[in-house]
Amino acid sequence: MNTVTTFYLSRVIGKPFYSSASGAAGKIIDFVADVNQIRPRITAVRVKTGNSFKLLDFSNFVIEKNRGQYLLKCPEMIEISELPENTLMFAKNVMDRQLVDMDGRKVVRVNDVRLAVLTSGVFAVAVDVGIEGLLRRLGVAKPLKNILRQFGLGIPSKLILWDEVAAIDFSHTGIKLAKEYSKLLTLHTSDLADIIEDLDRNTQIAIFSTLDEEKAADVLEELETDAQINILESMTTEKAADVLEKMPADEVADLLDEMQEDKAEELLNEMESDTSEEIRELMEYPDNSVGSIMTTEYISFNENTTVGEALDELRTLRPESDSIYYLYVLDDDGKLLATVSLRDIVISQLDVKLQNIMNTKVIFVYDTDRIDSLAEMISKYNLLAIPVASEAGEMLGMVVIDDVVSNLLRSRKRRF
Repeated sequence: MNTVTTFYLSRVIGKPFYSSASGAAGKIIDFVADVNQIRPRITAVRVKTGNSFKLLDFSNFVIEKNRGQYLLKCPEMIEISELPENTLMFAKNVMDRQLVDMDGRKVVRVNDVRLAVLTSGVFAVAVDVGIEGLLRRLGVAKPLKNILRQFGLGIPSKLILWDEVAAIDFSHTGIKLAKEYSKLLTLHTSDLADIIEDLDRNTQIAIFSTLDEEKAADVLEELETDAQINILESMTTEKAADVLEKMPADEVADLLDEMQEDKAEELLNEMESDTSEEIRELMEYPDNSVGSIMTTEYISFNENTTVGEALDELRTLRPESDSIYYLYVLDDDGKLLATVSLRDIVISQLDVKLQNIMNTKVIFVYDTDRIDSLAEMISKYNLLAIPVASEAGEMLGMVVIDDVVSNLLRSRKRRF
């Protein structure tokens, strides 16, 4: 007999266990773990004895290995009547389920679980998401390895440490873990959006429901349209409207255009009137017009504003980085006069008026211009954003380079 230090779950599930020398006492059905710790610790074993199922205290189990086979002994069977919170069954709740590889930022499927025997207990230390784990469960990993070894080949193996996984799909089991999605919330919104898109519908909704409104808006903005609609339709109208109000109006307009008309109207009616009106105006633009992708969130000042006043305003607004690519100077009627760079504001004296440092040679487009004209113009003049004006010269918004690129990518996808 050899002392076991590590083993795979698939090697013991379905195996007999012994309580005495007289023969097998039953069959191992599952391992139950406490997931309050960094690495889940096995606390109980679900077994079948005769025609009944029982939960036994794992502390009385001994695992040994004899001639390549695992032998589980339980000299004293102590039953557990009820499991505490934050526990899960590995075979039932982990095997074949989705989880997130935090290091690789992707969704994977669990083929097996690696456990380690320490003096303080037995712990889950890694999950096997490779082909070897699947073959091991089928019972053909070893013979296939032996055959491939003769040709200098091996079976791809992929283990992910338990510390680096998150978001196990428990949605269909009724299990709710306190720290189930905490690791995911540390990811960049773009990574989190990519991961959510790869999950099933129920898990998408479960993860999204844990986000605060600010984070939810950022993630929703990054999702593909189908995932956006799926999540919005799962939320109450009030909650969905609150999240949409924190997104750029042009992004919301694009999203609502893809939804059923009655649902979009319901959400618009729930929003604040100013926000709703702004979104409705954007939705009226034809798909191929500049107005359909412009953002109405821009920063402008009057030409008589001083540098000091402009800086105070910027500190108060705390704008996003793409909102200050350029700052715009308008007249009293809201017409576009000039641009002023953040650099010129920062290096100028506080009492200098913007009219003395502004650039009146403004490159701009009309809201009715075709989107096709933007890429060439931005490339030609090396712009990060371009202002949008009405035929009367009134400043309406701006288009940032990110939106131009996104539009080009969407057009390319449609062609293919």
